Amino acid sequence: MPMSSDIVIEDEDLLYEEEILRNPYSVKSWLRYIEHKENSPYKQLNLVYERALRELPGSYKLWYNYLRIRRSQVKGKCPNDPEFEDANNAHERALVFMHKMPRIWIDYCKFLVEQKKITRTRRTFDRCLEALPVTQHDRIWPLYIDFVRKYPVHETAIRVFRRMLKLMPEESEEFVDYLKSIDHYDEAATKLAEIVNDESFASKHGKTTHLLWHELCELISKNPDKVHSLKVEAIIRGGLKRFTDQLGQLWCSLADYYIRSGLFERAREIYEEAIETVTTVRDFTQIFDAYAQFEESVITSKMEETEDEDDVDIELRLARFEDLITRRPLLLNSVLLRQNPHNVNEWLKRVELYKEDLVKIIDTYTEAIQTIEIPKSVGKIHTLWVSFAKFYEDHDQTDDARTIFEKAILVSYKAVDDLASVWCEWAEMELRHDNCDGAITLLKRATAMPPKRAGYFDHNEPVQSRVYRSLKLWSMYADLEESFGTFHTCKAVYDRILDLRIATPQIVINYGMFLEDNNYFEEAFKAYERGVAMFKWPNVFDIWNTYLTKFIARYGGKKLERARDLFEQALEGCPPKFAKNLYLLYAKLEEEHGLARHAMAVYDRATKSVLPEEKYDMFNIYIKRAAEVYGVTHTRAIYQQAIETLEDQQAKDVCLRFADLEQKLGEIDRARAIYAFCSQMCDPRTTADFWQTWKMFEVKHGNEDTVREMLRIKRSVQATYNTQVNFMSAQMLAAASNTTGTASDLVPGDAGVDEMKLLEAKAAQAASSQKQEQVQPNKGILFVRSDKPPQTSAQPTATDNPDEIDLDDDEEEMPASKENLEIRKRVVPDQVFGGIKKDSDDED
Repeated sequence: MPMSSDIVIEDEDLLYEEEILRNPYSVKSWLRYIEHKENSPYKQLNLVYERALRELPGSYKLWYNYLRIRRSQVKGKCPNDPEFEDANNAHERALVFMHKMPRIWIDYCKFLVEQKKITRTRRTFDRCLEALPVTQHDRIWPLYIDFVRKYPVHETAIRVFRRMLKLMPEESEEFVDYLKSIDHYDEAATKLAEIVNDESFASKHGKTTHLLWHELCELISKNPDKVHSLKVEAIIRGGLKRFTDQLGQLWCSLADYYIRSGLFERAREIYEEAIETVTTVRDFTQIFDAYAQFEESVITSKMEETEDEDDVDIELRLARFEDLITRRPLLLNSVLLRQNPHNVNEWLKRVELYKEDLVKIIDTYTEAIQTIEIPKSVGKIHTLWVSFAKFYEDHDQTDDARTIFEKAILVSYKAVDDLASVWCEWAEMELRHDNCDGAITLLKRATAMPPKRAGYFDHNEPVQSRVYRSLKLWSMYADLEESFGTFHTCKAVYDRILDLRIATPQIVINYGMFLEDNNYFEEAFKAYERGVAMFKWPNVFDIWNTYLTKFIARYGGKKLERARDLFEQALEGCPPKFAKNLYLLYAKLEEEHGLARHAMAVYDRATKSVLPEEKYDMFNIYIKRAAEVYGVTHTRAIYQQAIETLEDQQAKDVCLRFADLEQKLGEIDRARAIYAFCSQMCDPRTTADFWQTWKMFEVKHGNEDTVREMLRIKRSVQATYNTQVNFMSAQMLAAASNTTGTASDLVPGDAGVDEMKLLEAKAAQAASSQKQEQVQPNKGILFVRSDKPPQTSAQPTATDNPDEIDLDDDEEEMPASKENLEIRKRVVPDQVFGGIKKDSDDED
């Protein structure tokens, strides 16, 4: 402590001195004094702190600020400066009273670390850990660990780490990393093994147990000469049992351990064992690539060591490497079979891989048959038996092939179709060896009635009891009898198929054609009848179509009533989808062999029975045939029926054709009425072609009144459609498509001038001149509406509705005297023309 003679008191300090004299134990008084002396020389400031601490040695605030100032005073100076020792002594004196304050210890330890005083720093850290409670050690250990890792005193650092792990085991990964960094692999592996075996360990870095195990395997496999405390193979094999999803990586680590140890043959044994045990393609690929790379590297190193190209050892290793590459497909197939030994396709691929090795092929077939369990099989098991039999057949051992087939038909397959396929393959083999009778005998044996009958889909019964109902067998049996048997035997087979009720429409048709080819026509028709009775719509359509076609071709009009009965029977319950062809065939029969009225009746029925999308075509055929038979006038009723039945778009087309017909017949009024009727279903915005056609018709056959009527109808239809939801869009479309023009544009004789425009312009001019010549009140009596008073001005009468057309009742207002009858022209309101006067081309 400095002597009292070193104290320098200035005039400004007197106030503070008096205060601390009055209250020497007040921390605030001392702090105010210290704040006053902040800019004074270091010695004076330190003396004030020393005096304060002498009075208040237990004040943490005074000690903390004092030590902070002492450390700042030596910053930037040489570590040998005596002031560093004075600062250290100040810290030591502070710890006498502040030894339970971690902040003081931490600052002191950091201060010593900066001074590079290793031993003193280490001992200070130890004192710190001894003084502080264990709950605060987590603030000290990171500083201590950082300190010991800075210097190459590995043994000291290891001991410090071990001490820390007793309190903080979660830092084990950091210890392992440090051991790796200083090449202490043995202890690192031991510690990592402890971590892996500790199920309660939670990685600070989020590593899983599997990842830690992988690090352990990698560590011990890559450093076999430095890891002595662990049994490497036992550890890795333990991982193989524990982590089955990473077998390839672990096997490669074990082989790598022996490779780095120089035990190449042992490494090769490990690779072979791995290839023979893995069950996934990923693991196999990883191991095989590592194995091939190992063999290639060994060959390369051997070739670099010796210059003799004929070295036996090199030749042996090359042959071994070539054999490994050659075996790859077979090894991969083995992996897939270990993965699922009941995969039929993989067994067949294995057979193909052996190529010409007959013994191994037979062994493979035998092993596959013994290994595969039918309920668990993947693929068609019967293909394996058939392939086995064909193998013997290809090597001219037909008797052995028959033996295989005999065994194959006794297997309990999943489905009846599998057993039927075996029988068919056996029969085809007999046919390939020109044993036709033997093939027929086999199929007769296969289709024989079993002692116990069973349903085809009764899975509780074996397939051998259900195969007699297999259509595949019966179809082949029928084909063989048809090709090599007699008529009666073949007919018996077809009859048996029909009796078992397993026939398809095609079988029925084939049976009928077979009978027809042998000139048994009535028998063929009976077969068709049985087929018709067996099936329902729509499956029966092909049978009916064939039956009716054949019947008509055979008898024509000789058995017309019978043919009609057949058609009526076929059409009864016929869906609309299939009705069209039958009705056309029926109508053709009536046209060629029956009565025309009957044919027309059939066409009429057809228009009501077919699908809605086919009715239009049916009406066209009906109209065409009626015109050919009765003349075009007879088609009017058909046209009317079509218009009432069809949809608007199709009805519009029919109306146009109907109107064109009436026009050709000279019935102009009829045609105009048809146009008027059709206009109700033609929106002027979307059916401009209809209105153009009607306009051309009126241009050719109409007059001014008919034109006005057409325009009135068009406006009425337009107003009707404008009330729909799309009113606004329609108005916008009309505005966009509207074009303007004047009457001067419609010069007669000009090319491109529409005659309709000329008529409209003429009507507009007539209306204009009529208004100018309107009668004044003093020259006669003007006719007015009954609900309005007479107008005395020269202006025309105003009406409630400006768009209303003023029509006069001539009969009511006709003068009684005919001598004084004065005929005047009435003014046609502008609204009649719909703006034609101003926009003359509105109807284009």
